[in-house]
Amino acid sequence: MIQDIYIIDNTQSVKNVLKQIFKDEIDYQFQSVKTDELNVALKNIPDMIIIDEDTIDMDIVELCKSIRANEDNSITPIIIISSNWEKEHRIEILEQSIEYFIIKPVDQEYLYYTVKNILRLLQTNRRISPLTGLPGNVQIQAEMKKRLLNREKFAIFYFDLDNFKAYNDIYGFSNGDEIIKFTARTIVKNIHDLGLDDSFVGHIGGDDFVAITPQNDYEKVCKNIIAEFDSEVLEYYNDEDIEKGFIEVANRRGIIEQFPLTSISIGVVEIEAGRFRNTLEIGEIGAQVKHQAKSIMGSTFVINRRKK
Repeated sequence: MIQDIYIIDNTQSVKNVLKQIFKDEIDYQFQSVKTDELNVALKNIPDMIIIDEDTIDMDIVELCKSIRANEDNSITPIIIISSNWEKEHRIEILEQSIEYFIIKPVDQEYLYYTVKNILRLLQTNRRISPLTGLPGNVQIQAEMKKRLLNREKFAIFYFDLDNFKAYNDIYGFSNGDEIIKFTARTIVKNIHDLGLDDSFVGHIGGDDFVAITPQNDYEKVCKNIIAEFDSEVLEYYNDEDIEKGFIEVANRRGIIEQFPLTSISIGVVEIEAGRFRNTLEIGEIGAQVKHQAKSIMGSTFVINRRKK
């Protein structure tokens, strides 16, 4: 995948250096803009921004603030290159959530690996859900494998929202995202309230979540999550739909259908040493038990316990 890097450098000197040291790297693309062309860089949401402080014609701190204030670039990594050695100056810039400050003269090899390693870290972090900030499938699988290999006794909670597509159709995806974030907060809060250091919560994607915990009182955890979810999800509906207890959505043939308000289904799989050989087997049982929960109207949970 092409790494799109914008350089704010009124002389293009840094761009020329970077193109030279990355000449054998086909996955890196460098664009140079002047400070009065900053919007060009921000509009394209680059993978990284590099600023040569010595060549720009505006205050570096204000420039960094303007980039961080841009919603689309609030997490874009930024490297500052400068000949200003003063510690107070460096700290003032780093306080603006700037990732790296490189002092001139710049060692080309140092710059090369700084750029590569920051972008590698960014790629790794993209495995985390940008919506909820929770670990994604890669970390979920790793967490399951680790516990299986260590022959731990634990449980996996599979969470899924009911009638969520109908909600999106009526209220829109932005409001749907708010319910996803609310669901994540509810799960994290109740899992972390157990006070167990080795609990884990992950976001598979969409409205699907996973939690892993050694806790044995699965019923209490499920009941607490359901009670909190059913109470607070009403904040995401208008009064009319709350009073009716359902929403109306036209299907593909134009026929109006009624859907209950969004609820949460939880399937729990109990795992002990020797019960499962791999994560695929756990996933199959997890899908089955979650399906059982979803077949019951309203928020509910089903627990698949180890057969004696």
